[in-house]
Amino acid sequence: MESVGLLTIAVASLELGQTILDEEVLRRTKMSFPTRVRRFLSRFLIVVIVSLSIEFLVVVFELIHEDPSRLPQASTVGLATAALLAAWGVFIRLNKSAEELEPEAMQEVKGEDIKIKRDELNS
Repeated sequence: MESVGLLTIAVASLELGQTILDEEVLRRTKMSFPTRVRRFLSRFLIVVIVSLSIEFLVVVFELIHEDPSRLPQASTVGLATAALLAAWGVFIRLNKSAEELEPEAMQEVKGEDIKIKRDELNS
């Protein structure tokens, strides 16, 4: 079980590094557009939420067999993950109106996505 937890942390670190590389280096992003900020935070939070969820499951399975009395403590990780997911949903909902004010930013981001995918396929 410990190796699954370490693997989760390693994959999360790799994904976060890739997110930063994509947004800061490949796109040369200026974080002025709400669309880009939302995309960056969404990619970041997806990695964090999935990693925390997997880690929570690993801890629960581990504690069931070793020390069931510590399960309430482990459940706080699950509750924190759920709260983070809910907060992310609220952020997306509230940020949607700001994104609609600049529809050209969405088109620009989609154009960048297509260009980066083409560059990846050509290399």
